[in-house]
Amino acid sequence: MTTPLRIAVLGASGYTGADLVRLALTHPRVEIAALSANAKAGQTMAEVWPHFAPYPALPRLCRAEDIDWAGIDVVFGCLPHAASAELLSVIEGPRIVDLSADFRLKNAATYADWYGVAHPAPALLPEAVYGLTEFARDALPAARIAACPGCYPTAALLALLPLVEAGLISADRITINALSGVSGAGRGLKEANLFAEVAEAVHPYGIGRHRHMPEIEQELGRRAGRAVTVSFTPHLVPMNRGELETIIVDLAEGRSAANLRAAFEARYADEPFVHLLPDGVAPATRMVRGSNHVVLNVFADRVPGRAIVIVAIDNLVKGSSGQAIQNMNLMFGLPETMGLEQAPLFP
Repeated sequence: MTTPLRIAVLGASGYTGADLVRLALTHPRVEIAALSANAKAGQTMAEVWPHFAPYPALPRLCRAEDIDWAGIDVVFGCLPHAASAELLSVIEGPRIVDLSADFRLKNAATYADWYGVAHPAPALLPEAVYGLTEFARDALPAARIAACPGCYPTAALLALLPLVEAGLISADRITINALSGVSGAGRGLKEANLFAEVAEAVHPYGIGRHRHMPEIEQELGRRAGRAVTVSFTPHLVPMNRGELETIIVDLAEGRSAANLRAAFEARYADEPFVHLLPDGVAPATRMVRGSNHVVLNVFADRVPGRAIVIVAIDNLVKGSSGQAIQNMNLMFGLPETMGLEQAPLFP
């Protein structure tokens, strides 16, 4: 019998941690060895998350410092920024898949500017692989640290990188309007996320300065070979999970929406999770809910020289925990889709 990978999930009382546990439960090569949530240490997962009642064998929540790292193969960091890097930087032995923002940005000064704190472990930044899986396959097998992208950058970069790489659009004028469910804000108590505050309403936030901006610009700039600045405005919508982005791009001289579609067809033809929809079909969050799948499409704008790219993901799966497992699979030489074969949940 093949020895399972023993995993520890730090921050298992949050949305991303819980969804990672949900996915890991059906992964044939994973054993959940430790679950941490310092504020809820000693409780069972079922006490914190009632939907785990059928799984009494799950480890009790504990304090992270009580975990025996010698018995762990991979650690999933589902903690807030700064707290994640501070803890992960002192862990020796296991490989790391971090779902926080701490290892995404390569420049510690940029991190400090956007997150308001000095980076807790700047020496680790050079060895972290930016884990947008479809564009990181060559680097992940040897990586000690995989930095999972944010949910908004995951959708934006999957929609934009093939076009920037092929020189089909101008990298100077990209406008991203994004919609996300309330789970993207985390499980902490916030007045703005109360039911009466979000129900029957949509509102923008982080206007002009959202923390995912430098992440999107960093990765686009790497492919463009120069600095890139995007316009990005996120909106909170009254649903639990799901994310949809509408992206306006300026076409390169002599290019059309048909050229963009051809680029997507070529780049994603063999991808197990990224799907170009039939011509004219608009992506919707209901197409991907609860799954690691991505749907996207491109449309000609009525303004000459422009096109509209629309992409939908589940922010907690492909935008977080699912992509984390996808990265783990590649880091350990497992089939990329292992444990992620769930079809979208509808209705």
